[in-house]
Amino acid sequence: MEKAASFISSLFSGAGTGGDSGSGGAPHAVVSSIYVYPIKSCRGISLSQAPVSSTGFRWDRQWLVVNSKGRAYTQRVEPKLALIETELPAGAFDEIFEPTADSYMVIRAPGMEPLKVALNATSRNVADEVSVWEWSGSAFDEGSEAADWFSNYLGKSSRLVCFSTSSQIRPVDENYAQGYKVMFSDAFPFLVASLGSLNALNEILKEPLPMNRFRPNMLVDGCNPFSEDLWKEIKINNLTFHGVKLCARCKVPTIDQETGIAGTEPTESMKKFRSDYVLRPNQKQKGLVYFGQNLVCKESLINTKKGKLVKVGDPVYVLQEFPSSDDAPA
Repeated sequence: MEKAASFISSLFSGAGTGGDSGSGGAPHAVVSSIYVYPIKSCRGISLSQAPVSSTGFRWDRQWLVVNSKGRAYTQRVEPKLALIETELPAGAFDEIFEPTADSYMVIRAPGMEPLKVALNATSRNVADEVSVWEWSGSAFDEGSEAADWFSNYLGKSSRLVCFSTSSQIRPVDENYAQGYKVMFSDAFPFLVASLGSLNALNEILKEPLPMNRFRPNMLVDGCNPFSEDLWKEIKINNLTFHGVKLCARCKVPTIDQETGIAGTEPTESMKKFRSDYVLRPNQKQKGLVYFGQNLVCKESLINTKKGKLVKVGDPVYVLQEFPSSDDAPA
């Protein structure tokens, strides 16, 4: 316990990089992993590169499993979703990739035959009154075969729907960022977390946890633990990302992504040093814990496919920082 208390205390000596800086010097971190989650709340795909689209990384949270009323299923209530794997075609994460008649997303889960979903279906029914959190609208219904597959797997009436970027817009909360949009992500286009933060957390936990509990889009390495809390503006491969909101964590990090079984950690331990009471003592207390930083990408507003790629190994330059976590939006 004394070791844990000492370690926690050391984290408050300053997580940042020491102020604003340009991209001309040494990088503050490096992109070590990239993840995309094609179906919301299902298992992610680890990538060597990912193109930035108008709603985040391409294919991220483009599909959603819904109940008979069109309401989103997530791991919060259906932890078995964690065991569903998706596979996209080779080349799907190239900047110029366009699906053909032979392009499919393949979906697998324990005890189930693989399901193939066409990426360029020419005719699909529209499902109305699809809802996820505050948003409701229409989406493409992926058909009866997909509906039967998910209904059998979850043991209740389910359908798979695909976000329609041609007819629907789901803006992010304008209190944090203006002009940006997502598909079926919780709230923002990108989530970044650092390996240093995970290592710091694992120093506290009795049993170390993998990063998949936190489901980031980008994992970075080489920076101090929780440095990402303070990142107001960063540069990756000539792309400008703005930190817009500390990521408040829900039940999902307590769910083992290999078994779908929920526990109490890491939330219980995070309350000791990652709660709003600790990090944001001068702000209104909501009983939340934080891990990771939500981002938007300035270049996602530009209508072009080329030149917007993030790769593993890309250096991360911190251009601006918030003075403290108390000052960072949350």
